[in-house]
Amino acid sequence: MTTEAPKRIGRKGIPNHPLEFRREMARLACEPGVSVARLAMEHGLNANLVFKWRRSLRAGEYDSAGLLPVKVETPLAETTPLVPVSPPTTIPTGAIEINVGNAHVRIEGAPNESTLTLVLHMLRGMPGMAA
Repeated sequence: MTTEAPKRIGRKGIPNHPLEFRREMARLACEPGVSVARLAMEHGLNANLVFKWRRSLRAGEYDSAGLLPVKVETPLAETTPLVPVSPPTTIPTGAIEINVGNAHVRIEGAPNESTLTLVLHMLRGMPGMAA
């Protein structure tokens, strides 16, 4: 059997043989009484390449990926009793306005204690502010 080896030239001019061709050459090389060197020479291939393909075939690398049927089951949604959500608590809003000399400070909303302490501490250091 003398068939020309189909070749696709890849980068750097190295032939990139189709998978089906490699699989067939490896299968032929596995037959009893076949000389791998002669098989390679008949097809214009390097014997080491055919040996490599034969090892790959025996390792199962050329097996076609068989698809298995898959059944996807979606779990039924568990019914959980709805917990009433309490309405968000409203934060009291307001404004604090402090005018000292040329300094004007206005704080809106609900500032935390550390912010108010800092503002008052800074104002105490200003001239004209009683301690």
